[in-house]
Amino acid sequence: MRVLFFLSVSVALLYMVTSDHQEGHHDNDKHNHKDHADGDHKHDYQDKGKHHHHHNESTECHKIAPGNNQFAYKLFRQVTADHPSENIFFSPVSISTAFAMLSLGARSQTHNQIIEGLNFNISEISEQEIHAGFQHLLEMLHEPDNELQLNSGNALFISKERKLLQKFLEDVKKFYEAEAFSTDFHNAEEAKSQINSYVEKKTNGKIVDLISSVNPDTALILINYIYFRGKWEQPFDEKHTREGDFHVDEKTVVKVPMMYRSSYYKVVHDRDLGCTVVELLYKGNASAWFILPEEGKLNAVVEDLGKPTIIKWIKNFHRGYIELRIPKFTISTTLDLIPELSKFGVTDLFSDKVDLSGITEEENLKVTKAVHKAILSVDESGTEAAGATGVEIVSVMMPPSITIDRPFIVSIYHKPTKSLTFIGKIVNPLK
Repeated sequence: MRVLFFLSVSVALLYMVTSDHQEGHHDNDKHNHKDHADGDHKHDYQDKGKHHHHHNESTECHKIAPGNNQFAYKLFRQVTADHPSENIFFSPVSISTAFAMLSLGARSQTHNQIIEGLNFNISEISEQEIHAGFQHLLEMLHEPDNELQLNSGNALFISKERKLLQKFLEDVKKFYEAEAFSTDFHNAEEAKSQINSYVEKKTNGKIVDLISSVNPDTALILINYIYFRGKWEQPFDEKHTREGDFHVDEKTVVKVPMMYRSSYYKVVHDRDLGCTVVELLYKGNASAWFILPEEGKLNAVVEDLGKPTIIKWIKNFHRGYIELRIPKFTISTTLDLIPELSKFGVTDLFSDKVDLSGITEEENLKVTKAVHKAILSVDESGTEAAGATGVEIVSVMMPPSITIDRPFIVSIYHKPTKSLTFIGKIVNPLK
């Protein structure tokens, strides 16, 4: 009998909101935006009195940041090419975490393919450093922050009939803080309910029914989740939200609620590539980039995303007073990772050549599903109940206007860990 291994990778949720009251503008030029490129650059941010797990200047999670972020852009390019007309949204750091954890139980070529597929080079970074990096990454994400809610975690649902190796259980607990649950997969409905309830609870009720069915022969289901809820440093005012046109393509226009705010933002216009980038800061240590390609340039921008382009944008960012309009929307996407990762050379894991003998001594243990589900919600969240008034003095000249009214790219960056936590391509905000 074939033993099934269901890898439900990365239940991801991003919930972008604003605070319920107007705040004064804060100048955040103190952040070193070079971190956004790929983590190779020295990080500079205010500690705000918190006790981070810093062991030295170059912390463990920063060592894996370059590989993680290169993997993020590579996967984004691949998924976008495979789904040209669909919304795409996922958490690359969450996917990396899940497969790095799985590599603890992989052996021989299966192990090598996973590590290389995640863009790690063992000649440059040791396997110990990789797992220590993810361990530190999870610690940093779990640090309390009143301004920013960002947490990630892992869980193993183990068949009552299977005996997993103690070393594997100890390692996933040590490095990935994984919880382990005994599960009766022969009772499919009960197993499905157990897993879906866990995910729903961990994502604050936002992701429900992750798993639609469970195979009775399943040996292990691995779950990774990430939940993000951020408040804009400069909130939008709900009173200014108006219905506007969003141009899905040359023939399709949909009506969407368009949020509006005029203020100072960091902006760069890339004439060569044909796109405009606007940075929106969150309270806390995270930021969002909204990348708006010119008409017909979306694919070219996606293809060019990576370290050189990001560094070029960072060097040319300037603060300007603009009128900004962004759609208010919620989308949900589900990604089958098997075909995507197979194109990166991770093939044995999903075939009869698989070697997961570090998980269990039983043979024929292979991954039959690898699913990533993510939700993106962008809104203003409530009204200015506090009644505070902010007045900004600007020159009389009319500010330039940026309206996100056609397919765009959005990326979310967590500064303390130098991690690209989410990335997406929004073709139609209503789907």
